[in-house]
Amino acid sequence: MDAAKWETCIDHVLEKNEREEDCPIRRVLKVLSGQWRPQIIYTLYKHPACRFGQLQKAMPRVTNAMLTATLRDLERIGIVERTQFNEVPPHVEYSLTDKGRALLPIFYEMTVWGEKYLGDEGMLER
Repeated sequence: MDAAKWETCIDHVLEKNEREEDCPIRRVLKVLSGQWRPQIIYTLYKHPACRFGQLQKAMPRVTNAMLTATLRDLERIGIVERTQFNEVPPHVEYSLTDKGRALLPIFYEMTVWGEKYLGDEGMLER
């Protein structure tokens, strides 16, 4: 799609959804906002069934409380599924739902854009 078509499409979406909470772009950005949400989604993409400890190892700077809260949020909005295994010892695994896996093309496009327009230090090139 050329730039003019993209601009028309985005303008249409923004005009149609005048209230901020109705805008699908803003809602997607809200789902992906926060330091840990994208990392959790990426980790669950790489490791489809992860225990809490595996997620902690993948993100060593996250606190237990923040990881728990973020996982609960992602579960509440249908991005992550929590499966409890009542065996000895009991354990829980987290995985992406279909809705969560549907975000992966967005991550891909963000990667392509980042490789093209961001410098080595993560700054926008001029």
